[in-house]
Amino acid sequence: MATSQTIGADVIHAAITQLATAISIRHGSAKKLLLLGIANGGVTLAHRLGSRLSTLNSQLSTSTGTVDISFHRDDIGRHPIPKEFAPTHIPADVQGATVILVDDVFFSGRTVKAALDELFDHGRPAKVELAVLVDRAGRLMPVAADYTGLFITAFPDEKVVVTLDPHSPARDSIRVESPTPTAASASARAPRRPANRKS
Repeated sequence: MATSQTIGADVIHAAITQLATAISIRHGSAKKLLLLGIANGGVTLAHRLGSRLSTLNSQLSTSTGTVDISFHRDDIGRHPIPKEFAPTHIPADVQGATVILVDDVFFSGRTVKAALDELFDHGRPAKVELAVLVDRAGRLMPVAADYTGLFITAFPDEKVVVTLDPHSPARDSIRVESPTPTAASASARAPRRPANRKS
């Protein structure tokens, strides 16, 4: 049976506030800021950030949308497009805009690369940044996040599952799910570092 560790709603909400605060400080006078959630995990987070930003800085104009990466994934041959997916919806002109891509978990970097490919199909933004709730390390692409809520150390065979409930934020959670350890794998693993917020 798999084992798991859980991070609760209070920590998640503090991390989202931290992300929104950092974005507000950097883009306090921006006239055209697009928050685009990478489907599906980044969509609810993008809406949460947009709501939090409007509270922190009423003069900051933001639009929230969705980027679907289905047709740009480099593993599409092994993982066909699911029947239910969130199509790309960009509520304002990308050309010349400042865009913040938003995702729940940052791992290899392949998802971000696919999101950039999809974004540039719609125009040439002036600047693109990346905001992630969880950075679990393990990068395979030369990309880095501009804003990070939490850092979690997870082994390659573990899953980091983020649940952001759009109707009941008190039920938000992050789970690090581990497969049943064998004697060999257990002895090879070092103790996990606890989740840390970016300072």
